[in-house]
Amino acid sequence: MKVLVTGVAGFIGCETAAALLAAGHSVVGVDNLNDYYDVALKRARLARLEGQPGFTLDIFCLSDAGRLQALFARHKPDHVIHLAAQAGVRYSLSHPEAYITSNLVAFANILECCRHNPVAHLAYASSSSVYGSNGRQPFSVSHNVDHPVSLYAATKKSNELMAHAYSHLYQLPTTGLRFFTVYGPWGRPDMAPMIFCRKIMAGEPLEVFNHGNHHRDFTFIDDIVDGILRVVEQPPTPNPQWDALAADPASSSAPYRIYNVGCERPVHLLRFIELLEQRLGRQVEKIMLPMQPGDVADTYADVSELRAATGYSPRVSIEEGVERFVDWYLAYYQPVASKS
Repeated sequence: MKVLVTGVAGFIGCETAAALLAAGHSVVGVDNLNDYYDVALKRARLARLEGQPGFTLDIFCLSDAGRLQALFARHKPDHVIHLAAQAGVRYSLSHPEAYITSNLVAFANILECCRHNPVAHLAYASSSSVYGSNGRQPFSVSHNVDHPVSLYAATKKSNELMAHAYSHLYQLPTTGLRFFTVYGPWGRPDMAPMIFCRKIMAGEPLEVFNHGNHHRDFTFIDDIVDGILRVVEQPPTPNPQWDALAADPASSSAPYRIYNVGCERPVHLLRFIELLEQRLGRQVEKIMLPMQPGDVADTYADVSELRAATGYSPRVSIEEGVERFVDWYLAYYQPVASKS
């Protein structure tokens, strides 16, 4: 395959591109290298890809429709994995405009380019945050997700709706992937595991929201990438059993699918912190605080639909995942800290 991977300098994007290249595919990577978080980390990720046979990189914003159209004309990708987005729930409270541009305008441009070019399949990142106020556990792709509690979640739900319209109107095969609490080596500095590690190593108190009563379906990056690769090679087809009178939101009479990509084993937040403390060999003071705006108390993925369709089965336990994450964190950050 020749695969366009957007957000290729991002956490999931870089690992996905590396796996595609290792499998012998060609990858056209796009990123805008914005400064939402440390650009040096993004460049370090890209350094792992650059120079590999079959990898091409272009740097620009996907909101630039002309540049994106030119890229499609030049490279003619047959599959698209759209992972670029403005991430972060809390950042959306203070910078809503970034989410409109990066998550809505850019996605509309991607859809238009896929529509006008012979793309076999568009797989794109959604998020477990779309479940919002839904209280039913585990979260199923057949559940209603009409009550997001952050603008970030609303943009991800909007992406799913936009994709369905294009699947219906133009028979464009699209698959939305709702990722659950991704963690692992090369993760984002604004995510909880990185924040926790930094504060534990610095001996700083750790703010623990919802008084530590969160449960999260922590999913190791390798399992996320495995889910993506399994899906991208299986473009959806119309569901012949789809019933408009009892509409299942996870499929359609159009070539459209939604899947959860998670671990199916929610972990208590305090247990996750305990595992970090054990691996780092330090304990941290915990300041218990109320729930933050935009947060949900628990996430728990039902991946039965993805398992049935692709054979997906998450393999990395929380103990192994934390060990591998912390080992990378110490190797990447501590040499820098020791020189400063």
